Amino acid sequence: MKLWKSSCLALAILFFLSLDGYSRYAQSDSRSATAETARPFLGRWDLTLKSPDREYPSWLELRQEDEQLKAEFTSRWGNARPLSTVEISAGVLTFVSAKQEEERKDDMVFHGRLLGTTLLGTTTGPDGSPWTWSGRRAPGLKRTGTPKWREPVQLFNGKDLTGWHTSSPDSAQPWTVENGTLVSPGHGPELIHDLKFENFKLHVEFNCGTKANSGVYLRGRYEVQIEDNSIKEPPSHHTGGVYGFIAPSPEMPRKPGEWQSFDITLIGRMVTVVQNGKTIVDNQEIPGITGGALDSHEELPGPIYLQGTEDGHVAFRNMVLTPAVK
Repeated sequence: MKLWKSSCLALAILFFLSLDGYSRYAQSDSRSATAETARPFLGRWDLTLKSPDREYPSWLELRQEDEQLKAEFTSRWGNARPLSTVEISAGVLTFVSAKQEEERKDDMVFHGRLLGTTLLGTTTGPDGSPWTWSGRRAPGLKRTGTPKWREPVQLFNGKDLTGWHTSSPDSAQPWTVENGTLVSPGHGPELIHDLKFENFKLHVEFNCGTKANSGVYLRGRYEVQIEDNSIKEPPSHHTGGVYGFIAPSPEMPRKPGEWQSFDITLIGRMVTVVQNGKTIVDNQEIPGITGGALDSHEELPGPIYLQGTEDGHVAFRNMVLTPAVK
């Protein structure tokens, strides 16, 4: 029944897009669009992809440089990356996410059209089933003035998982509490706090095992990376970076097996990361959601969550969040 409903919705959107508006794409070609044609589409978009059984958050930024249309895209996982193929023809936006990035046999081709201020479109899942997607303009999240702070909230009691839940309660690789610390399972579920927050200061201490990887997600959407296995990846994938968007500067030495600390301040889109007392991200803007986000509703408060799906074991302790007064 769900598949039938999804197919009907996809057909309805296909009719809305009108097939004669589709244009053929070439993977190596990124065609230009006139400024007038492109203008309504430019900017940042929070996307929601709808498969027959669930929704996936995603993100897209469109801009025009030297009369060429450019796109940066965050898929269901991974990091924000430029797309080689994006065009607007007859009011239809087409962009392509390469198959190697999507871990599938064919490219993931998106078609969409504006309906008022909303993007509506179609694509296909890895098995060829019809998916629909929608996009809303990403909020600016601008804040003015100096924040005032509420009483701190202790996120972890040092004893058990009270106040937390996992993305897969029946996982064979559970999170554990060992000697007063939270320990990630390695290739297990995510650990998500029950409370949601908007603007805040977060103190967390972490101990990253050799060749291990985890992350702290702010509002459940923006990952501050923790790793000892990504040295060959771009700097924004290294410890203290906002994954795929902001590189730590200066980058701190890797210290596997040693306790370290983050002090993170998030106000609107502006983030500051202090690692071991040293500022490594200084009040920089986070453009959009990172891969692994719980949703793409950037205008809403969200939880702190700890990544458990990656390699090895990372321990956490002394997690204290201080909310800002609204």
